[in-house]
Amino acid sequence: MNIAFIAHDRKKDEMVNFVIAYENVFTGHDLYSTGTTGTRIMEQTDLQIHRFMSGPLGGDQQIGAMVAKNEMDLIIFLRDPLMAQPHEPDISALLRLCDVQGIPLATNVATAEILVLALDRGDLGWRELVDKYKPGVEL
Repeated sequence: MNIAFIAHDRKKDEMVNFVIAYENVFTGHDLYSTGTTGTRIMEQTDLQIHRFMSGPLGGDQQIGAMVAKNEMDLIIFLRDPLMAQPHEPDISALLRLCDVQGIPLATNVATAEILVLALDRGDLGWRELVDKYKPGVEL
């Protein structure tokens, strides 16, 4: 599965700790992130992550492009709701795309844990069926 990690500045430590706690679940999946978040995770784990640009520089949009093409299966986006973000329109667009495409999205650790436990149990296997029937995929 394709999984993306995004974390606002004041949530990066929380994201790193979360990924450390569930590193065994994320192993074997294709992992993506915005710039600094991915670097911080790779420094603390053995996971390899494809890093996009920083969120404010277009990383949210790069992940959004994958969502728009239904190429992302799960997003963990630890947002800081108490801090204004200069790229708020990009964030809103990403959240909207996840709703349009039906991509599971967690914006806090409580929801992220539920999704990761579901991933570990195989409850997100339906995404593989969705992937199989993407436009342009030969059956």
